[in-house]
Amino acid sequence: PTGSQNVGATAAPGDVGDLGTGAGDGVGTGAGAGAGQASASAPEPAGKLSVSANAEIGDLVTDGAGRTLYRFDADTAQPPKTTCENDCATKWPPVAADDALAGEGIDKELLGEVTRPDGTKQLTIGGWPAYRYAKDTAAGDVKGQGVGKKWYALAADGKKAKAEPAAGLSTREDPKLGEIVVDKNGMTVYRFMKDEAWPKPVSACTGACLAKWPVVAPVEANDTEGVEKKGLMSFTRPDGAAQQTIDCWPIYTFAGDKKAGDTNGQGVGGTWYAVKPDGKPVGAPKK
Repeated sequence: PTGSQNVGATAAPGDVGDLGTGAGDGVGTGAGAGAGQASASAPEPAGKLSVSANAEIGDLVTDGAGRTLYRFDADTAQPPKTTCENDCATKWPPVAADDALAGEGIDKELLGEVTRPDGTKQLTIGGWPAYRYAKDTAAGDVKGQGVGKKWYALAADGKKAKAEPAAGLSTREDPKLGEIVVDKNGMTVYRFMKDEAWPKPVSACTGACLAKWPVVAPVEANDTEGVEKKGLMSFTRPDGAAQQTIDCWPIYTFAGDKKAGDTNGQGVGGTWYAVKPDGKPVGAPKK
């Protein structure tokens, strides 16, 4: 029986408990895990639940203290069942059901409870037992997201929180450049001052230039946010590739930008500049 196993002798500190592999593998699930672990699994109060926005994960549920709530893939929602006990529950403390209140964005009809093996009542959201992560030490932390590919932040409907796909083109406020256009990955978009827009788009960036300045692929007008729609079109380059324009000006990204928010291409060679929402170059010398 699982209760006879010596968990402390076999589990690497901080590893197995984080994954929360559940009752089926004999990891800290039986009486032999000890009274200390059993008491550690007692649910902590939830308080007033609310929905918080996270840029990477999307809208997720937080407790009254602003801490992220999670669900475990080894559990079930229909019917609600928890499989995280003892050592697992130390790493992933269950959320108590008795004081949970539905705050803004939370449907109280989706809140419920499940009786844990120790007799305590655990909060469920959309049927899924709710947990916190012990390594989330501050409000807004989401360090438990994706742990072991089994733990995920809870959305208000009980599903896994998931960010909406970013628009193909949108804008962001840069502290130095002001409002500039970015692609779906948040990478800064640029214009080349040697290009032409009228009477039709013409790109002067060819050959080796394209290795440093990849073209932005066509984007549907309804897949943009904050970008001027006038002159928003694509054209076919001489090499056969399609390229997006803003105000009919061809646009590019820069290979030297390694992450979203980088603007390393700004002013390169005195000919490359970030793009304003109306297609004008940011900081380019006036002709």
